[in-house]
Amino acid sequence: MARKAPGRSHRKGMTIIQMLKMFPNDAAAEKWFEQQRWPDGRFCPHCGSTNTREEKNRKPMPFRCKDCRGHFSVKHGTVMQSSKIGLQMWAIGIYLMSTGIKGTASMKIYRDIGLRQATAWFLMQRIREGFMDGIGQPFPGPCEADETGIGGKVKNLSNRKRKERKEAGIGRGLAGKTIVAGVKDRESKKVSVAVVHGTDAKTLQEFVHDRTEETATVYTDEAGAYKGIDRPHESVNHSAHECVRGECHTNGIEALWSLFKRGYHGTFHHISDSHLPRYLAEFEGRNNIRDMDTIDQMAFLARGMVGKRIKYDDLVAKAEATA
Repeated sequence: MARKAPGRSHRKGMTIIQMLKMFPNDAAAEKWFEQQRWPDGRFCPHCGSTNTREEKNRKPMPFRCKDCRGHFSVKHGTVMQSSKIGLQMWAIGIYLMSTGIKGTASMKIYRDIGLRQATAWFLMQRIREGFMDGIGQPFPGPCEADETGIGGKVKNLSNRKRKERKEAGIGRGLAGKTIVAGVKDRESKKVSVAVVHGTDAKTLQEFVHDRTEETATVYTDEAGAYKGIDRPHESVNHSAHECVRGECHTNGIEALWSLFKRGYHGTFHHISDSHLPRYLAEFEGRNNIRDMDTIDQMAFLARGMVGKRIKYDDLVAKAEATA
C-alpha cells in the first residue's frame, strides 16, 4: 500500500538551492519584484501614469515618469522604501519567513544573510506588514472560536499590569498574559486572530460576530463568555475531559495556538505587547496561504508589502512606551 507523503505534499515547495538560483543577485530579484508589483506593466507610484522609462544610468533612481517627472524604484511606496538592503536580501528574507512555519528568528537572518541583528529584526518587522491585511469577508462557517494567553507569569508582572488585567476581568489562569482570540473557518481552513482586552462576554462575542456570518455555526469550549452568543452555537466541556462530541470541537484553532506558542518559546523567546499583533498576523497569514506553492506564497507576501511604510524609530518608540 502506498504511504501518504509527509506534510502538504500537493503543493510545490522550493529548496534553498532553487531559491538562490532564482535570485542570484539584486538585478534578478528586482525583475521578480517588478513582476509582483506591476503585473500589467510599470506605472508611476507618484501619479499613476504608465508613461514611464528606465534611466540609462539608473540614477538617482531606476525609473522616471515622463508626466510628473518623478523618479522611483520598485521599492518606492512599499515597506522597502529608503532601505539600503539589496533586493536579493529582501527576497531571501521573504523566502525564509514564508517557509518557517514556527517563525524565523532575527538571529537566523543575521547569520544566514549577513545583516546586523537589529537590521535583520527591522527587515522582518517590515515583511510582516505584508501579512497585515486580514481575512476580508466574514467566515460563512462552521467555525471554531477560542482564546488563549500569550506571555509570562503573573509573578513577573508589575503592580500596574496586575491591576490592569484585574480590571479587564482576565481570569486567574490567564493572569500575567496578553489575551489573544481566534476564529477558524472549517470550510476554507482560514483563521483570524487578534489581541483582545479581556475574556468577558462582550469582548469575545463581539470578536466572533465581526468575523463570522450570522448563519455560521460556532463551536467553542465551555467558557461562560460564549453563552448567549448570537450565532448557532455548540460547546464542548474541556473541564470534564470532553474534547470532541460529534462535529463539536475546537481542535483546529487550538492547533494554531500550539504552533504559535512553539514559535514564541522556541524561536522568539519573548514578544512585547506592542509588536504582538504583527507576529500574530504572520502566523495567521502563513496559515491562510499554506496551500499555495512556495513561490506563490512569496509573491502574495511581496504584493502585501506595497502601500505600507514603517520606520525603525516608530517601532522602537512604541515598544518603549509599552514597557
